Amino acid sequence: MGPRLQAFVILISLIILVGIIELVRRRKLREEYSFLWLVIGFGFLLLAVAPGIVVWISMLLGTELPVNTLFFFGLIFVLLLCLYFSLRISSLANQVKNLAQKIALLEASNDNQAP
Repeated sequence: MGPRLQAFVILISLIILVGIIELVRRRKLREEYSFLWLVIGFGFLLLAVAPGIVVWISMLLGTELPVNTLFFFGLIFVLLLCLYFSLRISSLANQVKNLAQKIALLEASNDNQAP
């Protein structure tokens, strides 16, 4: 990795980290989600500072190019993120259903008590 690209990736990583911290501070992003994004930002920063890590992991996995390793881990990350959000959506859908049922029961009991 050339020095210009390395400096650019470091700058982008720092912007991501500062942006995530600012989103949490302004209550736009919940802390439980910010941890994942902070780990990704620090990962980018680590790979920018020590690009030999990607080459070492590529040799360990037996991939031809380090870029293939990055794409592979990026794909795994996106799939895990989709799975996590699918689980959260399912949980929230169940909560909404339960709340709607409770509201319906409360309204029905109020209608029965009205004179």
